[in-house]
Parts: sequence; C-alpha cells; structure tokens
Amino acid sequence: MSAEQTKDPVAEQIRAVLDGRWESIRQQLRADERFPVAQPDLRLGLDEHRQRTLDLVTGLSATELVRATLPESLGGTGDVGASVTGLEMIGHGDLSVFVKAGVQFGLFGGAIANLGTDRHHERYLPGMADLSLPGCFAMTETGHGSDVQSILTTATHDPETDELVIHSPSPAARKDYIGGAARDARLAAVFAQLVVGGENHGVHCVLVPVRDEAGSPLRGVTIGDCGSKMGLLGVDNGRLLFDQVRVPRENLLGRYGDIDEQGRYSSPIESVNRRFFTMLGTLVRGRVTVGAGAGAAARSALTIAVRYGLQRTQFHYPDGEHEVVVMDYRAHQRKLLPRLAKSYALALAQNALVEKLAAINSGEITDEPSQRELEARAAGLKAIITEHATDTIQACREACGGAGYMTLNRFADLKADTDVFTTFEGDNTVLLQLVAKGMLTEYKSDFQELDTRGAILFGARQVTTSVIERTIGGSLIQRLISGAPGKDGDDALLDRGGQLAVFEDRESHLTETLAMRLRRAGDDDADSFAVFNDAQDHLLEAARAHVDRVTLEAFVSAIDEAPQGPGRDLLDQVCDLFVFSTVEANRAWFIEHGRLSSSQSKGVVARVNELCGQLRPHAATLVAGFGIPDAWLTTEMMADLATF
Repeated sequence: MSAEQTKDPVAEQIRAVLDGRWESIRQQLRADERFPVAQPDLRLGLDEHRQRTLDLVTGLSATELVRATLPESLGGTGDVGASVTGLEMIGHGDLSVFVKAGVQFGLFGGAIANLGTDRHHERYLPGMADLSLPGCFAMTETGHGSDVQSILTTATHDPETDELVIHSPSPAARKDYIGGAARDARLAAVFAQLVVGGENHGVHCVLVPVRDEAGSPLRGVTIGDCGSKMGLLGVDNGRLLFDQVRVPRENLLGRYGDIDEQGRYSSPIESVNRRFFTMLGTLVRGRVTVGAGAGAAARSALTIAVRYGLQRTQFHYPDGEHEVVVMDYRAHQRKLLPRLAKSYALALAQNALVEKLAAINSGEITDEPSQRELEARAAGLKAIITEHATDTIQACREACGGAGYMTLNRFADLKADTDVFTTFEGDNTVLLQLVAKGMLTEYKSDFQELDTRGAILFGARQVTTSVIERTIGGSLIQRLISGAPGKDGDDALLDRGGQLAVFEDRESHLTETLAMRLRRAGDDDADSFAVFNDAQDHLLEAARAHVDRVTLEAFVSAIDEAPQGPGRDLLDQVCDLFVFSTVEANRAWFIEHGRLSSSQSKGVVARVNELCGQLRPHAATLVAGFGIPDAWLTTEMMADLATF
C-alpha cells in the first residue's frame, strides 16, 4: 500500500467497502512483489512481449487466485470469487497478463472444470494450474462470432475406432482470434457440433492436442498467427483449422453430454437448446472477468488523471499571484468526477455480480431462474463496464494534455489494450440485446390472455411493479422506495428512495413499450425480423436502463452495509453524483416522457455542478480509495508530480 493511501483513514474506509468480500486476496496481491506490473516503456519485439507475458502468467501459478481455480479434491479452494477478484486486480497491471491468465485459468481451465468430469479434472487441471499444460479456448469462428450455436466445426464419433474426428468443413469454420493459439498452447478446448450415429446433438466441447512437446503443430492441425494487434502485444492470438483430427472419445468434456463404450450418446438434459444454454451458462465467468478487468483499467486511468489534475496548474487567479490548479476548473471536474462516480457504482455492482457467481458455483443457489438472471446481469455489466472504460480512459488522456499522450504515462497502452474488451467475450451490442430479451420474458404470461383492448391498456400504463425483480438488496430497496416521495414528486431525486423509483420507472416504461412493439411480430401478416430489427434502438435503451437500475441498487446496498463514518458519508455524495449525472445523460428521455419539466432538467444540471464542487476537495481521497499502489501505476507523470 502506498504512503498516500495509508495516511488517509477515510480512503481506507472506502477501500474496505470497494474491496468487498474478497478483500484478503486484494490485499495479498497488493503486497506481492511478483505482481505483474505494467511496463509501458518496454522496447520489445512481438515474440519478446509474448515470452515476458508467459513468464509472468507462470509466476502467478503459486498465488491464491490460481489455487482458487482448482477443486478441493486437487488441493484448491474452488472459490470462483477469489479467482475472478484476483484477475480483476491484475487489470490494474499488465493487461496482456490479465488476458492470458484469464484464458489459461478462466476459459481453458473453466471449460475443463465446468464441462468436464472427475477424470478430466484429475488429468488436466494440475497442468493447467502450473502452466505445464498451456491451453487455449477455441470457440469463436471466422464465420460465426456471437452465434455460437451455429458454429461449423464438427466432432464426429467414429464407432470403428471409438474416436472423435474433429474437422473444419470450410474456411468459415476456422477458429479465429484464439488467445494462446499462435505460440504457446498445446491443448485446445474446441467447441464443435457433436455428431453421434449420424445425429447432431449440438455444440459440445472437446479437448484437442494442437502441438507436440517441441511446439510443432500436430498432424491435421493448421495454426496461424494473428500477428501484431492494436494492443495486448503479449497475447499470442492465433487461428486453428482441423483436417480430420482424431482424438480419444474420452476427450469429450461430458458433464452435459457423453458417449458410452457402446457409442451411445446420453445427456441429463434432453433439449438441445436447453443443453446448449446450460453449458454456456457455466462459462459465464469469462464474461464476468472481462468486465472486472475493464473496470480496473478505468480506475487506474482515473487515479493517474485526478492526481495529475490536483498538481498541474494553468493560468492565474484574478489576483495575478496564484496559478489555478486544473482540478479547480468546473469543466475539468465535470470531465473526471462523474466518471469517477460511475466507476464506483460499477465496481460495487461488479462485486455483487461476483458474489452471485460464487453462490451459484458453490451450489448455495441452484434454481434455474437465478442462473438465467446471473447470465443476463453478467452480459449487461460486461457491456456497460467495457464501454465505460473506453470512454473514461479517453477522457483521462485528454485531461492530462500532452503528458497523457506520452507512452510512459500508460494511457496509450490502457486505450489500446482495453479497446477489444467491448467486442470479446460477447459483442456489447449483442449482449445488450440478450439482456433486453431476458427482460421481455417477464411479459410472456401477461400478453397471452390479453385482447386488443387489454393490450392497449397494458401498454398505456406508465409503470408496473411486477416486472422489476430486485436481485440486489431487495428488502432494503423496497423499504426505501416505499418511504420515498415517489417518482413523480418534485423532490424525488433528492431522496434515495425517490432516486431508486425514478430508475425503476424508466426501466419499466421502456420494457413495457418495447413489449408492445414486439408483440406485433406475432401477427399473421407480420415480418417478425423486420419488427424486431426496427425496434433494436428501443431494445438497447431498455437494457441500458436495466443496468443503470441494477447498478444503483448495488451502490445503495453497499452504502447501507458500510460502517457509519466519514467514508460512508462520502460514498453517499458519490452515489448522488452517479444518480444525477445518469439522469443528466438521459435528460431527453425524461423530458420527452414527462418525467422532468424543463426547469427540473436545468436543476439536474445545476445539481451535477454542485456535487462536483462538493467532491472536488475529496478527489485525492476518492482515487486513493481505489487502493492502487503507486508502484503499479508506473508512469513518468507520477514520478514528476513528486517534484512539483
């Protein structure tokens, strides 16, 4: 921990809230000298970057975050929350290490752990954990990115030899952008259509060796190198094609679908569609991890930019004697502080998501609706957090002027390395559509019994409480809303319950009206695709409103659980700024739908200004609350500021 952070008790109070349930693993990594700190001034070639990254990932093998990926039967803890949290912390450091570690321990290891059986665990997981078995996760194809269910690669059972034959039937079936494939991986977790006895049983995962011990491609495996990229130079992304590659039947990860010695396929889940979504649901950890790393990168950028803004001066006060610190300018505050507030909100929402993931992974929660809710929340938060990171890192770069453009000051790498986060582990647009479709299922029963008049009346309602399922802090949120002046009160936004009601109202209205639009797709003469396509803007807006609401609930719940004191009081103000800046960003919707008058809208803008001014004296404390050691920031600017 840096000296600045330990001197500020309020920052420590806030850090404890942000650290959440897995505070201990965060503190372990902060104190670990082997932590993979980013080195933005590296003058290395592509292969040297890759080797350095592999070495750093291998160095993580003895840490708690890797032990957490192993089941207790193999000496691990099986604590998925600790694993994801540990990877999130690496998002403050070298992002190539973050991604390569995420592929090895989260995706490759996660596929074996979640889709395999005990025999797969015993044979492969120890080597996965200590990097004696480097692997990769081969799902995405050139012709099918987000549409995994339509991938073309096949795994056909040959009853004569009792083997699976892995084959890429066309160039569109090429596994593309696969982390680890270009150089290091020896074993691939390949997703393919499983064909047994001439019947296609849908997408399954098969372990396929791709290299020998010397690193040469195995027979029938064609490996390509994606080469240099915008960022993440240490990640060896590659391409894989399979030409009738044979592997033992036992290489099928058979938890949800297996082939017995007689060549008969069986599955505990009869429906192909349900089986597919169940399998993918177990791999949600990858999506959760990407959002975590993006949030960490955004907080690193904010820490650098805020500290710079507190030292850098520009022009003089009217007295002509004192120069103005740039953070004193309202425009500079507005550039950074609302984004800082949103970073706090999203970090706390991410913590709540990881807790839900851990509860489901451990078996504490087993019902299917909870699993579906987890998948939707993970999709929405991943989309919004990665989008926020892209926006925030750019704003922070601009806030540091020319200094922010220098490679040594990390913004170049932060921008380049996180840019792809918006499209991998699910394209953000597709993910938000997934969220909205999940929201619409709440209306299925409502619409089945409605005639035309009933449907019109249903769509005319401005709010319905039945649709909103409060998955975070349910009783607390209900109590706050019940005691609030209500969404229509003039002072609704000045009360926490009123704020929650306003966010709920926006989500409900957008979802109701979206459902009414899409209901036309069921008409006999309707072009269902055209109806859906025309409503995509509405679909995305509803999903964003949902994530905003869930994020606010997580923030409010975290504050409620925090100990009384100045740290909690400061978090209250930050939460207010998150609320008002979110409403400000969506003022057009609130005015168009009669939720704000023009004068109230102006009041929202004024309140954002007021909150920025109130939080300005606490800016250093707020970034210290992120708990990022100075040694991890590795910028020329941080060293220079000490001499100002």
